[in-house]
Order: sequence, then structure tokens, then C-alpha cells
Amino acid sequence: MTTSTGIAATIARKNILELHPYRCARDDYSSGVLLDANENAYGPTSLPTKCLDPYDNCNTLERYPDPYQIALKELYAKYRGHGMKPENMFVGVGSDEAIDLLMRIFCYPAKDNILITPPTYGMYKVCAKVNDVSILSVPLTPDFDIRAQEMLDAATDETKLLFICSPGNPTCKAIPLSEIEKVASSEKYKGLVVVDEAYVDFSKEGSAIELVNKYPNIVVLQTLSKAFGLAGIRCGFCIGAPDVIQLMNNVKAPYNVNSLTSEVAINAMKSISTLEKNIASLLAQREVVAKKLEALDFVLKVYPSDSNFLLFRVKDKALEMYKTMADKGVVTRYRGSEMHCDQCIRVTIGTEEENNKFLQLLQDTWKDFQSK
Repeated sequence: MTTSTGIAATIARKNILELHPYRCARDDYSSGVLLDANENAYGPTSLPTKCLDPYDNCNTLERYPDPYQIALKELYAKYRGHGMKPENMFVGVGSDEAIDLLMRIFCYPAKDNILITPPTYGMYKVCAKVNDVSILSVPLTPDFDIRAQEMLDAATDETKLLFICSPGNPTCKAIPLSEIEKVASSEKYKGLVVVDEAYVDFSKEGSAIELVNKYPNIVVLQTLSKAFGLAGIRCGFCIGAPDVIQLMNNVKAPYNVNSLTSEVAINAMKSISTLEKNIASLLAQREVVAKKLEALDFVLKVYPSDSNFLLFRVKDKALEMYKTMADKGVVTRYRGSEMHCDQCIRVTIGTEEENNKFLQLLQDTWKDFQSK
């Protein structure tokens, strides 16, 4: 049961504050002769492929993982800095688990609402729908900037979560921290400001983590799926005030992050030089691809990017080009149905070889359409 007097206690659902969280066997003891969790002491039936010969069960897969991922939190907090500690960190199955948990904790179904700024990440709407939470929308400007005052004006007493995707998807634009502060510092808005930073490592803007200690109503979502190149392990973080994070730990499934994910994530935090090398290579390729797109006469606009992808607008037939290119083996994303994104295509920056294939097929496809 939560007795906090912080922001979590003022806006969370009453039943969540009264919740006595599930107590894991590992909450009490984690070493010794462990006969408390109904695990299979004879070991796992099998192992990951590369651990089979020779047999190497270094992750003791017959045992449940650390329910709170303390070792990983310590490394991640140290890497992100700004005074963050493990108690500021929630670890989940990608950042999507955190999005869903925040809605379940802070939004009463059929009563409360969230505020989003389209065009933006689609999971906010999906999670809101699943949790029977209404949605308020304050669109970005055509240049993909937030409208802070309009957002504050639109928020109601029932607005519990306000999502800012920075850098944005599909906009690829980072929101200045000064704009985020305008929202977080408002006396009118009483809910949480959720800053989704999946692509932050590709941006020069900096992370809203530096605002967490100043504004307890800010929570920041991050992931290992993008810059760290670990989409396959599904590991994400929510960084915020300890009282907010405590409620997330209370509500989450007992062992939400598995041992294999944890091992790879910890190894990643010890391989920052590789991370930095890969980011540098990607940013160099982003510049090359952007310049080559800008040189094409049928590309009307290439949006500035703070992400690992580019958003660009063609003269017409964006949907047809996207489908044709996909059928020929180069898959991008059609974004023309999104607000302010008419005739737009989003392309992830790949390797130099992949980027060259994309650019060549893009030009060939346009020429084929013009000859018909």
C-alpha cells in the first residue's frame, strides 16, 4: 500500500494506491537452497542455441529473474547521469509496457483522459482505447513543434497524462527542453508529462532526464531498441520520481523482464564504445541519405532529423511508390495518412549498402511511374 505524499498519491487511482503488490519469492531470499518458488531444480529443458554445445546454463534459467533488475538499473542510472538512482528507474518490456502501466495506474476508465500531439506514436491511442481512456488531441504545427499554451488550455481536470514524443515519430524532430518545461511548470496542469525519448541518442537536444529532479511530474520513456540496436530483447525504461516508479513496480507483473533480456542489457551498458561508434556511423549515413534525397527533383521536402530515420515528401504517388518498392524488396513506411504528412514516406537509415539500394530503387520506381 502506498503512503507517499508526492505527485503519484495526488493523481493515481484510489484502488492502485490501496494495492498490496504481489510479493515474489525473491523479495525475501535470493540465495541458498531455494525451495520456495516451485521452480524446477533439475534445470532447464533446453538453452539458447549457442549455449547448447558446450552446455552452459550461466543464466540459471530454471530460476526466476530479479523482479526489480537492480544491477541493470544501477548501470543505466549511472550512464544517463543527472543524479538518477535505481529508485528513479522502472524496467519493462520495451517502453510500451510503461505506457500501458501509466494509463492503468493514473487513469480511471471511462472518466479520465490523456492528451497527445499528432502526428505521434500510435501506441498512445491503442493503450488508451484498451484501457477505456478518452483522448484529447492538440496537433503539432506544420513544422512539427508543440503548442505548449494550447496544450495547457486543452487539458482538463481529468487529463492525467500528457504525451510529448521527442524526437517525434514520424516527425523525427526533437522538442526543446525549454518547451517541455513550459508544460511541466504550469500551475494549471496537475497530471504527468510523459516524454517519450525512444530516439534521444540520435539528437543533440539532450534528454528530459535532466528535468526529472526539478519537476516530479515529468516521467521519461527510453528504450534499448533503437540506438542500442536491441529491439529483439524488448527492454525499455521509465525514469521519474521515486513515488511514481514505486507504483509502476507495484502494478507490473512479478517477473516482467526475463533473464536473457537482462543479461544482454547489462552487457550493452558495458559496451558504450560500441554504441557510440554505431551512432556516429548512422548519423554520417543520415546526412548522406538526406543530401541525396534533397537532390532528387521529385522530392519536395526532406525534414530535418534528430532520429535514426528521415521523413520526406514526394510530388505524388507516395503510397504507390511505397507499395511497389516493398514488393521489390525495400520496405519503408508510408506516412501520408498522418496529419501534416501528405505524400510522405519514412525511411530508416540502414547500412551504406542498404541505403544505396533504397535510393536507387526510389529513383527507378519514380521513373517507372512517370513513363506509364
